[in-house]
Amino acid sequence: MTTRALRWLLIPAAACAAFAGFRLAHELDRRAPQLASGTWLPQPKQLQDFRLTDTSGAPFTLADLAGRPSLVYFGFTRCPDVCPTTLLKLAQVVRVAGIRGLRVVFISVDPQRDTPPVLAVYVHAFDPSFAGLTGDPRAIARVARDFAVAVSRVDLPGGDYTMDHTAAVFLLDARAREVAIFTPPFEVAAFAADLKRAGPYLGGARSG
Repeated sequence: MTTRALRWLLIPAAACAAFAGFRLAHELDRRAPQLASGTWLPQPKQLQDFRLTDTSGAPFTLADLAGRPSLVYFGFTRCPDVCPTTLLKLAQVVRVAGIRGLRVVFISVDPQRDTPPVLAVYVHAFDPSFAGLTGDPRAIARVARDFAVAVSRVDLPGGDYTMDHTAAVFLLDARAREVAIFTPPFEVAAFAADLKRAGPYLGGARSG
């Protein structure tokens, strides 16, 4: 077979492969859940490993997020309004959505004051199943950057301070990959409906 003949055979094959790839991408996009109050990512985002501390004082890593879907939220226990309001709504959202195994993970951006015992009292006041994470400030900063969460300390008169931070909620699938982002304002019914739509895409999660 001549080189010219081989080239003419390869051109249709390449075109067919490109068309199949386009069809597959289109089909995957078509099957993605259509969210009303959040954004489903075009591709799941693989997160970097980390080492934080849970409310019992035990190490908590990325591997501990695997096996079940999670809603991740960054905040701090002395937050006057946004954090408690969001956590209260997340507790309601989880109950209404009924996604088996779905949990809320609260990551403190104020590790200086949010020790494991302080976090335990705080997050469990909203729901006993909530997980609270704190740790070394540098480790928390790395996790926040991985989620694209902006965090800054704001000094107040008298030597006190508060924390400014991104108020988004991140949905992780059962492989600990970020798959969707929800931003305020959070409306419980719409948020829960979105989670029900996303349930089949979370890796073993089922409504029930």
